[in-house]
Amino acid sequence: MTTDLDALIKHLDLPAKISLLSGADTWSLPPLPEIGLDRLVMSDGPIGVRGEGWSQADPSIALPSPTALAATWDLDLARQVGRLLAQEARRKGVHVLLAPTINLHRSPLGGRHFECYSEDVHLTGEVGAAYVEGVQEGGVATTPKHFVANDFETERYTVSVQVSDKVLREVYLRPFERVVRAGAWGLMTAYNSVNGTTMSEHSELVNGVLKDEWGFDGYVVSDWNAVRTTEPSAFGGTDVAMPGPKTPWGDKLAEAVRAGRVPESVIDDKVRRILRLAQRTGALRSHSPAAEPPQAVDGVALAREVATRSFTLLTNNGVLPLPAGTGSVAVIGSAAAEARIMGGGSAVVFPDRTVSPLEGLREYGGAQVRYALGTDPNPRLNPLKAPATGEFVDAEGTVLAAEELERATGLWISGLPEGADTAELHRVRLRVRFVPEVSGEHLLSVQGIGPFSLTVDGETVYEGVVELEGDDPAAVLVAPPERRVAVPMTAGVPYELVISNVAHDYGGRRVVVFSLGHADPRPDEDALIAEAAGLAAASEVAVVVAGTTMAVESEGFDRKDLRLPGRQDELISAVARANPRTVVVVNSGSPVEMPWVDEVAAVLLVWFPGQEAGAALAEVLYGEAEPGGRLPTTWPVKLADCPVADVTPVDGAVPYDEGVYIGYRAWARHDVAPAFWFGHGLGYTTWSYDAIEAEGRRVAVTVTNTGARRGREVVQVYTGEGADRVLAGFGVVEAEPGQSVRAELELAERAFQVWADGWRTVEGTHRIEAGGGYDDPALSTSIRL
Repeated sequence: MTTDLDALIKHLDLPAKISLLSGADTWSLPPLPEIGLDRLVMSDGPIGVRGEGWSQADPSIALPSPTALAATWDLDLARQVGRLLAQEARRKGVHVLLAPTINLHRSPLGGRHFECYSEDVHLTGEVGAAYVEGVQEGGVATTPKHFVANDFETERYTVSVQVSDKVLREVYLRPFERVVRAGAWGLMTAYNSVNGTTMSEHSELVNGVLKDEWGFDGYVVSDWNAVRTTEPSAFGGTDVAMPGPKTPWGDKLAEAVRAGRVPESVIDDKVRRILRLAQRTGALRSHSPAAEPPQAVDGVALAREVATRSFTLLTNNGVLPLPAGTGSVAVIGSAAAEARIMGGGSAVVFPDRTVSPLEGLREYGGAQVRYALGTDPNPRLNPLKAPATGEFVDAEGTVLAAEELERATGLWISGLPEGADTAELHRVRLRVRFVPEVSGEHLLSVQGIGPFSLTVDGETVYEGVVELEGDDPAAVLVAPPERRVAVPMTAGVPYELVISNVAHDYGGRRVVVFSLGHADPRPDEDALIAEAAGLAAASEVAVVVAGTTMAVESEGFDRKDLRLPGRQDELISAVARANPRTVVVVNSGSPVEMPWVDEVAAVLLVWFPGQEAGAALAEVLYGEAEPGGRLPTTWPVKLADCPVADVTPVDGAVPYDEGVYIGYRAWARHDVAPAFWFGHGLGYTTWSYDAIEAEGRRVAVTVTNTGARRGREVVQVYTGEGADRVLAGFGVVEAEPGQSVRAELELAERAFQVWADGWRTVEGTHRIEAGGGYDDPALSTSIRL
């Protein structure tokens, strides 16, 4: 359907146009009934569609982290993920998904490393493009982010990235160029500046490169609260300032137009892009094409499939897969019982079920599975696992509305229950009926900011004001401060716990964000480690689940080191000494140091594995499914070895002095080898690389499954030499034992080009290598361009 958008724009006066350029609230643009425009609703991703509220009352499918999706190297699977997310978005009335994140793994310290795909520009671009295509097939817009060079979190609101045009073009802009070519309907600019100009005002990159050179016809939205000026940001290419309603645009922008400082044609271009977005997503009603309902996707099944295909087997001395008749399995670690299924910040969603590793292995192995905590690395207590009733109260104490919750966590930024008007809301309190399983001193905590009270059976055990730590306003969401109290409790006795928190201002809105934390009485850490080692010694196999915490990997801050937090390294070594058949399951979204790697029988990386974590883990450990993952980023032995690591601004700037040499390209010219190279990953079978043929940029690679079971291989093709050797193509193949299969690939044109005031193909002979990882050039040939 073709609609004359300019004709619609002529029906609008200046205030109506300006109203479309800022959020009506946190997550939506306002309706304009006079032209048939409904509200345009946005929602965070990228692993699920949260919707307009941060609340358990509106659950979402929780898929594995973006690093996990990239570890599958499977573009068809990425498209299927997109289709599921479109289905979830439509279910929740969402038109625009604020994803995917396609910044790069420049440093392993990047706080949102887990939310980005890879250190490699080609892999990032291809997975991002497949994700975009899948979502938009369902009539839901994507908004790839954060444009551009937003590869760390420290001082993210004010830092300037100093980077050359050549490096921008060949590295950091390339994934964005790829998703624009895939047809992305939106794009989000970053908080940071590039070469001194904030991205919400960067006309050279947004108007010049994105819109003019690449022909991007979608809309550009700011990151939340990133627009800080009126006229510079209006001229800078930003089309929508979020969130609203209070932004530097509105009346100020209208006045600038009336005064002639901003041409109305600039406003019309922004409005045209928003109307085009509305038309594409069905929000322009009679002006939008009728969409055929796509085939339904089973979200739970897909979450499990993505997890198993992403799990990356780093080492294995033959202990995996576990025989079906394994007699006894010791499962150890706090992350085994309390799965870390996602990273922190805007990636957070609330699934209606989560299968922990312990639950998944117990369901599979039955009574033979026994558990020990070993150590708890979490600096904050986990939310209390008990149903709660949320009561929304006004200043006079009247309950405006109530909501039933599965656990004692409150996250209400918008989308409050019916009757709980934001303007009237004064406080939220959670009522919890808790029956402890063990007697002794239980730890309770309030987590959040503002005035709190906590009572146990009517007796106040905590009352006070918790202040925000640091100067990042997002910290209340990603790293809330905590206050603890110890309360004696008796096993089997019911207690009524009531936590109350006063609503506070966040970005011009009244919000409530808090949790009631809890920990059972427990021995000291030495005793816990000894208990775990004893259980391992008495078991046939030990499985230690170790990982990072929400205080380590999250939006809002960068990592300080790559060590597993707490005493987990010590625990793993103790368990390995007690049982040589120890499998370590690494539950992190980005690299960690593994000083015990040579002490254990196998290391399986499960990333942040989504809601089906435990079910997928059981399938892989017992060989029902093969670990299909390959590393999307290089893992160091230790942080000190990393050729590119610094994320700390000096005088407000981070220079990208390493140029194009990040990831495996930086390691290739480094004098220290990594622990595991980009592309590495083992399966449960073996492969031979038999033949390679090339004609132009088309390459065919023949491989044979030389093992005893069906398997999956990621065929990787590289071009160039030394530190200039780069991934040019990849494909996934599957084969039965003894079967030969052929991977046919079209190599990326950009892999043979350099930027010199324009793209130039490097003519001559190019070496082509194929193998199962960056450090595995099993076959080679050459092509001439």
